[in-house]
Amino acid sequence: MTLKSILAKPFAKLITQKVYKEDKNAVKIQFSILKNLVSDAKNTVFGKAHDFKNISNYNDFKKQVPIGDYELLKPFVEQVKDGEKNVLWKGKPLYFAKTSGTTSGTKYIPITKESIPYQINSAKNALLHYINETGKTDFLEGKMIFLQGSPVLNEKNGIKIGRLSGISAHYIPSYLTKNRLPSWKTNCIEDWETKVEAVIDETLNEDMTLIGGIPSWVQMYFERIVQRTGKKVGEVFPNFNLFVYGGVNYEPYRSKFENLIGRKVDAIELYPASEGFIAYQDSQIEKGMLLLTNNGIFYEFIPASDFFNEEPIRISLKDVQLGVNYVIILNTNAGLWGYNIGDTVEFVSLKPYRIIVTGRIKHFISGFGEHVIGSEVEQALNNAMIKTNVRVNEFTVGPQINPSLGPPYHEWFIEFDNKPEDLNDFAKFLDEQLQIQNSYYLDLIKGKVLKPLVISCVKTGGFNEYMKSIGKLGGQNKVPRLANDRKIADELSKFLEE
Repeated sequence: MTLKSILAKPFAKLITQKVYKEDKNAVKIQFSILKNLVSDAKNTVFGKAHDFKNISNYNDFKKQVPIGDYELLKPFVEQVKDGEKNVLWKGKPLYFAKTSGTTSGTKYIPITKESIPYQINSAKNALLHYINETGKTDFLEGKMIFLQGSPVLNEKNGIKIGRLSGISAHYIPSYLTKNRLPSWKTNCIEDWETKVEAVIDETLNEDMTLIGGIPSWVQMYFERIVQRTGKKVGEVFPNFNLFVYGGVNYEPYRSKFENLIGRKVDAIELYPASEGFIAYQDSQIEKGMLLLTNNGIFYEFIPASDFFNEEPIRISLKDVQLGVNYVIILNTNAGLWGYNIGDTVEFVSLKPYRIIVTGRIKHFISGFGEHVIGSEVEQALNNAMIKTNVRVNEFTVGPQINPSLGPPYHEWFIEFDNKPEDLNDFAKFLDEQLQIQNSYYLDLIKGKVLKPLVISCVKTGGFNEYMKSIGKLGGQNKVPRLANDRKIADELSKFLEE
């Protein structure tokens, strides 16, 4: 055991004690953050436009600052891009995290000198929680890899621009530099398929102990290793024992990963976003992720069932309840105000504050009032996979409102790793599980307004081909689990099994 591993345990204990102590005062800390955010931004263009000088409490803030998405803040962001100072936040941001939006095209999310430390330290703290709870430090002895976007940054008017993961690559702690892969040269490769092969070249003979990234793209890395070596990933990397992920729910991928690896490994879920690092999994035992309530973000929550009302209910952490599906709203020390990132969350604990991500407020199916959400389809599929020992590579669901015959239905596009012995039986059980998850869907099926779901089998590699066809293969890109229209479904129909 090296000195690094020996020192990690007392340091991990110190940090976790500090984090949990803060959580006990989370509501007080949240209102203090709001006060400081408003004070720091009162002389900005946005602050003056929304009378920040006369905001003295949360009720004032709600009256002055509207809820909105990127489109609402875009005029202010454009001023910042043009080189203006003191627009959304004091001074100018250090970076713009470049992300792709479904309605806004490319989005430029500001990252400031005040916000960047939270982006970097939160992932580190997640690992420290893991060490403190499990006592495991072996992963510190070997090599680590985080499959991410290119760290090459552009610059405009003194602000550097790139993907969040690429920006983060510039802040690797010195004590991890020797352990970190891939090389800078390989990390800069833009083409994802070329990059994966280069990453394999660099890692194949290394002692990999920690691997991280979005599950769908780590899966591709694992599959290529198996294809190249003829061995399970766990044989190639016998000391690999920790998987760190974010971006999507791991459960639909878990059985496939365990098959590729050849054994179970511990996993840590992160909830990073370009807009701020929101939560991380602090326990291997307890459900959910710890909401980071002292991370430079003032959170607001809107019940998802109320979100599309003209004047939706808008609450702070003080008034949240267990089991309610909320749209999460951010106000940050990077100058985002009343910002809807599009995610929905549910609190599974209030002591401490732990959440699960339930889906996207715009990603649902509700052609007939069923309002099926991401967590419901994921749970239904996971139950079906466990019952039938089936593994799924990727999936998405869309409505078929105008079929040529019979009532409308939900169409599931699934790329199986191993297909069920009887696809009809699998579809029937999957539909029953979705009925259990969503009572409105159950009523529509019983009333014969909808017929049971239909599965369309995507060919092996079809989802990757689809993502490549739209220029979104690899990096931080993800396939939406749900859509309320046929745009994705119609494109995926080109990649079905013959």
